[in-house]
Amino acid sequence: MLQVFLVRHGETQWNAERRLQGQSDSPLTALGEQQARQVGERLKSYGITHIISSDLGRTQQTAAIIAECIGCSVQTDPRLRELNMGVLETRILSGLTTEEEGWRQSLVDGTCEGRIPQGESMSEVASRMRQALDACRELPAGSRPLLVSHGMALGTLINTLLGLPAWAERRLRLRNCSLSRVDFQHSPWLADGWIVETAGDVAHLGMVTENASQ
Repeated sequence: MLQVFLVRHGETQWNAERRLQGQSDSPLTALGEQQARQVGERLKSYGITHIISSDLGRTQQTAAIIAECIGCSVQTDPRLRELNMGVLETRILSGLTTEEEGWRQSLVDGTCEGRIPQGESMSEVASRMRQALDACRELPAGSRPLLVSHGMALGTLINTLLGLPAWAERRLRLRNCSLSRVDFQHSPWLADGWIVETAGDVAHLGMVTENASQ
């Protein structure tokens, strides 16, 4: 059985400002760096053999902190990037027009193939995320990889592993530096292939509250 661990990046400046990031970027906040260290400390005992990160700055920064904790090098894979949010990238959430908010909502409310102009659909993101996950099956036997990615990208991936459409209503909360695990296995009680073992675990972060990074 192959176990693959999934981590969302730590809180960024734009998360705190409630600014849409997509494939644009902002650095981790001090809290984001702390979150990355906390998940890194938790992962010390997990036997991680590979860290594969989105090539965006916030995920690379998170992955580097985790790597320092567990003593593992980092590779990058652009397929793990966040959803491209097109013309709304860098915009503050409260400043969107009614039409623009409608575009954004189409990504989370179950609209089939919703998208922001010049951006990606959830199906497009899920397709490349699944390719990156499936590539883990080509690693040497006994590997325990960690993928460091983004909230919406990871959400679409988990949706599809559960048999939901990529654009299904967004109902899984993946907080900054939450930890998930998916397994590739054969079981008489579950469908063959990828299954979701855990999703959005934040036990290592201590008390969490609602904030701008959701």
